[in-house]
Amino acid sequence: MEATAVKFLGNPSIVTASRTIQQCRSTILSLQNSYSYRNKHLLPLSLTVTRCSTTKSSQTGQDSIFESSQSGNLSSSSKRGLVLDLGLSSDSWDSEEIGSPVVKRFLSDNEERWYMWYHGSSNQNPPSDSVGLAVSNNGIHWERGKRKVESTDDVGLVMSSCEDWWAFDKASVRPGEVVIMSSSKVRANSSVYWMYYTGYTTETAEFESKVSTFGFGNPERFHLCDEKVEKAMVFRSLPGLAISQDGRHWARIEGEHHSGALFDVGSDKDWDFLYIASPHVVFHGSGDLRMYYHSFDAKTGEFGIGMARSREGIKWVKLGKILGGGRYPCVTRNKRDGSYVMAYEGVDSKGKMSIGLAVSKDGLNDWKRVEDGGEAVVTVGEGKAWDNEGVGCPYLVEMDGDCDHQWRLYYRGVGNGGRTGIGLAVSEGSEITKFTKQTGIHF
Repeated sequence: MEATAVKFLGNPSIVTASRTIQQCRSTILSLQNSYSYRNKHLLPLSLTVTRCSTTKSSQTGQDSIFESSQSGNLSSSSKRGLVLDLGLSSDSWDSEEIGSPVVKRFLSDNEERWYMWYHGSSNQNPPSDSVGLAVSNNGIHWERGKRKVESTDDVGLVMSSCEDWWAFDKASVRPGEVVIMSSSKVRANSSVYWMYYTGYTTETAEFESKVSTFGFGNPERFHLCDEKVEKAMVFRSLPGLAISQDGRHWARIEGEHHSGALFDVGSDKDWDFLYIASPHVVFHGSGDLRMYYHSFDAKTGEFGIGMARSREGIKWVKLGKILGGGRYPCVTRNKRDGSYVMAYEGVDSKGKMSIGLAVSKDGLNDWKRVEDGGEAVVTVGEGKAWDNEGVGCPYLVEMDGDCDHQWRLYYRGVGNGGRTGIGLAVSEGSEITKFTKQTGIHF
């Protein structure tokens, strides 16, 4: 992404996504010797960046969401909120399950672009999640691809699991957050995309806990309908980092952990000893990056959200649990008052998933839940709605610059039979506790 960012010595500087737009130029990306690439076959040491495009690609045969026929048996009311359905054909990389939306809005003087990174899986056995990219000019109608991207204008599959036997992400990968930064640790002529993601291994985590197993697996597998298949398998997962110049071609960065991850789970006595998932990174200031993540505390029998801090985005120090009873945190800074807002997925004792909010003045301590009459801010759909089984994996977008200061909340929905999709709810002006699922999206 082209950006005019002030570089602080030794620390990354953030570039506001809503004020950047990609230009038609080429830049070379390289890393200093202190950090190394993994999977050199995945991405060469130099990257070429060309102009972003939302035009339809003739090479990959991209599909638009409003052309989908898979959800044609649903009425317009039952599709309320749905903005991205499963892949259109059985050979699509995301034909079985999708989720984990990470949405960015880019504004310039004469155009508006939206990028959505999300995870998807096909009918592989065993299932394996990959990361894909869809683009839009309004954040509602999305252009997607059914295969791996080939050029910097394509959309579709952009990152798969690692092929190295020792890697922490050799089974599946899911995006957590994408931050646009420049750093003295990464030598480039402009700012680059930093993707923080969850990597899963084939190693299971053993524990004892009195908790419902519905939707508890790590990662969750909602589309597995065979009763003989274990849906609640808990696999080890750790946070990882990859960087890109165009948002499509990614190079993994090795962290301090021997598997390439950024850091490890806690000890047996710690609340996060099972796994670490859904890393979401917020730039607070020069030399102060904050990662929010979730795990499952087997001792208390509940999910929890933890925090880590870093000076440069690669070496992290964990600070402990900051909120109990939630997972999949998405934290953003309210541009109006500087406070921190967290959207998260809550799971009750029966496995019902909904979306809640919490706020904090400094993003570190005193997180307080925000409720509208004691209810979650986004709940499951009614009747035969596409998301009548659960909603979660939220991602907040603050529509700064709009006169009514609206918020958008993208989320993963689960319906009958475990069918998943990505939905959108919109706030009532700046009132962040009241969200309404978007209507009039499909044609």
